[in-house]
Amino acid sequence: MYPERVLSGMRPTGALHIGHYHGALINWVKLQHQYPCFFFVADWHALTTTYDETSVIEKSVWDMLIDWLAAGVDPERATIFIQSRVPEHAELTLLLSMSTPLGWLERVPTYKDQLEKLSHKDLLTYGFLGYPLMQAADILIYRANQVPVGADQVSHIEFTREIARRFNHLYGREAGFEDKVREAIKKLGGKSAKLYEQAHKRYQEQGDVVALDQGKALLGEAKSLSQVDRERLYGYLEGSYKQILVEPQALLTPASRLPGLDGQKMSKSYGNTIAMREEPDSLTKKIRTMPTDPARVRRTDPGDPEKCPVWQLHQVYSDQDTRDWVVKGCKSAGIGCLECKQPVIDAMLKEQEPMRERAQPYLDRPGLLRDIVANGCDNARKAAQETMREVRAAMGLTYS
Repeated sequence: MYPERVLSGMRPTGALHIGHYHGALINWVKLQHQYPCFFFVADWHALTTTYDETSVIEKSVWDMLIDWLAAGVDPERATIFIQSRVPEHAELTLLLSMSTPLGWLERVPTYKDQLEKLSHKDLLTYGFLGYPLMQAADILIYRANQVPVGADQVSHIEFTREIARRFNHLYGREAGFEDKVREAIKKLGGKSAKLYEQAHKRYQEQGDVVALDQGKALLGEAKSLSQVDRERLYGYLEGSYKQILVEPQALLTPASRLPGLDGQKMSKSYGNTIAMREEPDSLTKKIRTMPTDPARVRRTDPGDPEKCPVWQLHQVYSDQDTRDWVVKGCKSAGIGCLECKQPVIDAMLKEQEPMRERAQPYLDRPGLLRDIVANGCDNARKAAQETMREVRAAMGLTYS
């Protein structure tokens, strides 16, 4: 068994907005206190859709990393690194591609969806088709068993599990595995050996989970088996072999409810964002000019908070007393829209003040950030190289 480990990453999109903070970074900060965490900048992934616009990548990488640190990601608790500085990611992607069925890639739900959404780009490329496999390699190379994702990304984790399962099935066999299994079965004794083989057959041919449980119970009670033989028979019963790559689990994170300034999803492409380190005057102006319930044409018109984008911000930034005040005041026209927005402005300014403070040392001394990343890349590469040694050995690629 491998120790618990969390992995997550982001494409370098430059300075982040509060949607990134509430949708991912708050969770990262929490997780780093619970698990060993690896957080990486997915710069190679950026090339899958912007291979012809590479001039902005470098600045985007450093800007995003500063925001991670400003959010509270702690390099003393988490490994922070850049994907392209750990070349083993590319090696594992290549090796996994040798046994990944083409149909698996073509059926990934986001593949055709992204082709349609980004129809103005030429994305009929090998790199774009292989994006989910590289994503799988990013996870598997660190043997991460927990990957924080939203509900819309669970299919990518299941794809990664399939890739790990296929690899372990193809390459996880020890030399002479079948012969060693037969010898181990004999050690069970006549009656128990027969019951074990029946359970194996029923589970493998019919998927009978009762038979699986019965077989495991039989092995657990067997006194005549060594621990090695017991593990072999557990693996044979389940249809698996030696575990080289760990199948990860999706660690579901709550969906971010933050709207953009226009009520749509917050996105740089829509020009409706509030940066994580927005200047106070700019932040105040943006919130004060946000659209509200269209029914409130005049100050005396009653409104409905459910039809107002600002209400969604109150859900995140305001306590229950303030939300009750908003509902009562809006529906009765007892408060105006600017009054309604002020608690959100105050809460956002309070939230961002420590972020600006945490970011300032890295803005003043860029070398500090470079050192953090260099150390993180070294640590990540050591973990990746450990996995790759086993992968190469399993595939027969270690020559002496």
